[in-house]
Amino acid sequence: MPAGRQVKNLKLKIMSDISPVKARAHKYVGVYVAIILFVMSFGLGVLVGQGWMNKNASTTGGNVASFLNLNSSAGRPDSAEFDEFWTVWDKIKEKYVKSGTVKDQDLVYGAIAGLVYSLGDPYSMYMPPKAAEEFSKSLSGEFEGIGAEIGVKNNQLVVVAPLPDTPADRAGLRAGDKILAIDKIDTSGMDTNTAVMKIRGVAGTTVVLTITRDGVLKAKEFPIVRAQINVPSVLYLDKPGNVAYLRVMQFNENVVSDFEKYVNKIKKDGKTGIILDLRNNPGGYLDAAVAMASEWVKTGPVVSERFSSTTINIHDTIGKHRLAGIKTVVLINGGSASASEIVAGALQDTKTATIVGEKSFGKGSVQEYEPFADGSALKLTVAEWFTPNNKNINELGITPDVEVKEDSEKEKVGEDVMISKALELLK
Repeated sequence: MPAGRQVKNLKLKIMSDISPVKARAHKYVGVYVAIILFVMSFGLGVLVGQGWMNKNASTTGGNVASFLNLNSSAGRPDSAEFDEFWTVWDKIKEKYVKSGTVKDQDLVYGAIAGLVYSLGDPYSMYMPPKAAEEFSKSLSGEFEGIGAEIGVKNNQLVVVAPLPDTPADRAGLRAGDKILAIDKIDTSGMDTNTAVMKIRGVAGTTVVLTITRDGVLKAKEFPIVRAQINVPSVLYLDKPGNVAYLRVMQFNENVVSDFEKYVNKIKKDGKTGIILDLRNNPGGYLDAAVAMASEWVKTGPVVSERFSSTTINIHDTIGKHRLAGIKTVVLINGGSASASEIVAGALQDTKTATIVGEKSFGKGSVQEYEPFADGSALKLTVAEWFTPNNKNINELGITPDVEVKEDSEKEKVGEDVMISKALELLK
């Protein structure tokens, strides 16, 4: 699966309660061991130029002047003035109190990050080498941290989705929680990449998140011990009534092969009903979403992507459609984003499944991922996603056919009102 085709975010988009912590811990105990911060921060970006402006080597040094060659293949912009950039550069080098500790390369990375940040798009972001490495690990399902997807919504850093039975989940974090501070550092104006780097850390160490949530007047501190784990992409359980339960955790590089295994099992066992649980799934690869939805959708498009140039790419169903005709319920909530919304939207529009739960996050944009020779990388929002019936996921999210709200304070240990409703609909 090409690393450049990812849906993300993050939609960080994500605001809504998740299932009870204790219930999830009981359900999945033994499946995970301890975890990490799964922060596939839905958004990073793609470099829009190949280089930067030349400045006299006597002022900035030959390496930086070569790197910052603004006479790029796209042409030097006539309407922008770069003298002030170099004025600030020189002031830092000459007067900053700790200028002796400042590396030219770090200034360059910061300048590029600022360039992408100026777009005002929470999903476009430049990653220096270390952050790019961590991002790649998160896509493979391996990472260290607290086990929560982090994003920005309405200019506020939020929890997109805590993964089941992780430090974040066990500590009581919920999708939609607003993160006011990280280790007492105010998060106002903080981007997701910075937040991720502060939250992630060595397994066994503690990070303290100051959290507020809807309906709660006073902020609360959550001390969370970081951990490391390889999170499975798909969980499978047999449910009463000859029903198969599939919990898709993320659309990473392993999800297609893992899902394939369980599709074969469902067919072999002659299951007559399926629950596809996409709650708190922050997304991942586009190709994986198309492949999964195609198991139900027999004809036509699964999703379309629309670019600024008015170009439209239609992604039609593929494969053998082995689950078509099997009665299916899809579970979503405010932590369902990106690729999960593509799957839910496709199955809803084609009437191949009933969507149950709460409105999804609404992260329907696509980011292209481009790694560079020095190990850094850029993700840039280049398109928006539309369902088969031309609903803009980025603006609307997915509204369930049957609304069921979770209440982690009222649900009993082991109780899951959405799964109960799904089993009722599948009778």
